[in-house]
Amino acid sequence: MPEFTVLKLLDVFRFVFRWIGVDYPVMRRILQVKLTMDDRKPPTFQNSNKPQKEMTNGYIKSLWIYVLFGLVLIPFIGFGENYVFQMSIVFAMIMFLVMSTLISEFSSVLLDVRDRAILSTKPISERTINAAKIMHVSIYLSYLTVAVAGIPLIVAFINQGLLFGLLTLVLIVLIDLLIVVLTAIFYIAILSFFDGEKLKDMINYVQIFLALGMMIGYQVLIRAFEFTNFSYVVEPAWWHVVLVPMWFAAPYEMLFNDSRNAVVIVQCLLAVVVPFVAIWLYVKLIPTFERNLQKLLSTSKSKVKKQNKVKDLLLSFICRTKEERAFYQFASIMMKQERDFKLKVYPSLGFAVVIPFIFIFNNLSTGDVDFTVSKTYFFVYCSLLMIPTAVMLLGHSAKYKAAWIYQLFPLADYSAMKKGTLKAFLVKLFVPLYVVMSVVFILLFGVRIVPELIGVLLAALIYALICYLLTGDSLPFTKPSDQISSNQGFMTLLLLIPLALIAGLHIAVSAFMPYGSWVFVVVMIVVNFICWNVSFKQKHAVNVEMK
Repeated sequence: MPEFTVLKLLDVFRFVFRWIGVDYPVMRRILQVKLTMDDRKPPTFQNSNKPQKEMTNGYIKSLWIYVLFGLVLIPFIGFGENYVFQMSIVFAMIMFLVMSTLISEFSSVLLDVRDRAILSTKPISERTINAAKIMHVSIYLSYLTVAVAGIPLIVAFINQGLLFGLLTLVLIVLIDLLIVVLTAIFYIAILSFFDGEKLKDMINYVQIFLALGMMIGYQVLIRAFEFTNFSYVVEPAWWHVVLVPMWFAAPYEMLFNDSRNAVVIVQCLLAVVVPFVAIWLYVKLIPTFERNLQKLLSTSKSKVKKQNKVKDLLLSFICRTKEERAFYQFASIMMKQERDFKLKVYPSLGFAVVIPFIFIFNNLSTGDVDFTVSKTYFFVYCSLLMIPTAVMLLGHSAKYKAAWIYQLFPLADYSAMKKGTLKAFLVKLFVPLYVVMSVVFILLFGVRIVPELIGVLLAALIYALICYLLTGDSLPFTKPSDQISSNQGFMTLLLLIPLALIAGLHIAVSAFMPYGSWVFVVVMIVVNFICWNVSFKQKHAVNVEMK
């Protein structure tokens, strides 16, 4: 096995592990095996035609994008003396990047039951196994933290001084510890109340809501500062105590601006005490955590659903043929049960709901907005930004090898399958969220915007169809979920062009034509009818490629 540099660095601290009762040689060997296996994993975004020997160190090679993100921190961390504002922004960005990466990449490590199944049968202590698991996550988080904060930290040492740089380094370490431990503790809490499939679903929802919470938290954090004459002025308030990034910004205010405000003192204490209390609590809860991990191996009993005549009637209206209805129901089940699909698509659904309101809120912060005449409701088009990603992911599945069954279907073509799958996405995922958004928009802007909202919904149906046709018109759930083609990021950007054209046409028609809103609605109804009936015409069956 290869010898990793990070393990040589870890050897320097072997006395610490021995002091806490960890069998260091065994832990080191476990880590060496884990890192070797990680080195053989293909990156998530890869070219499937690339030789396997060239597809190593996917995570390491992807760190360059985090280096670019880190460059944004340089003006905040390297210059100025408005420490609460500057460092709150810095730590908020670091926490967002570290926590989102931990959730998306390393939840499987924290919740790995293979360690217990394989290693617990050997003469290895539980403490050593747990230490190896935590160090496995910590190594990769260290790579990530260095990528994000390395260059800004060097700038801080040069421009702000040695004390500033050392303080920043210590606080970043505390932030990493807090994030890792709090994530583990939260999973412990979830494991205590849920089991099997419900637990796995709950973890998906936690990941989604956390991503949304971080996004909304950015907006709350920005509102904590008042912009006056190109300088950010902070008026300490009691509610600042609940903003975690401001905890770690408070020590700068105390050390360098000699602040003795009670809120600042409390924040400083929280920044130091909470990470260590979290570590202590996690150590105490490790036995419970390991016992409850076995719940991940259990499965929930499937429930027999009662027939709903209203739903059946609605389904017969949405899908006119039996084949289309069958694939509509099949796609609905797949989207509900495919965790990879939910983990990648549901956050974008949440962002689609949040982004329009963020734009409206930003307009409110820059000036008075009269909702009775304002046209900022057209920001609702931002909710359509999630459609390209979701539509492309309809072709991917963790169980893609089961696609051979498509060849057994007695179908002349696969148009019913494609149409039913796309309708299932729109009806099950997009339309319910859009209806909720529309209700809120109507409460804000009044019933005058109802025609506009209907027009946007009809435009969304056309846009989803355009995305589906331009991204390959592939059979649903037939590609590996971990092999997304390298040009799909570019395709997502390219698909913003038709969205911009549709939104621009809608705004222009509504502004310059009498009853333009209703004219746009009628045109969209006609275009939808034609496109949905013509686009899926296919004379020959498509062969399913088996890999």
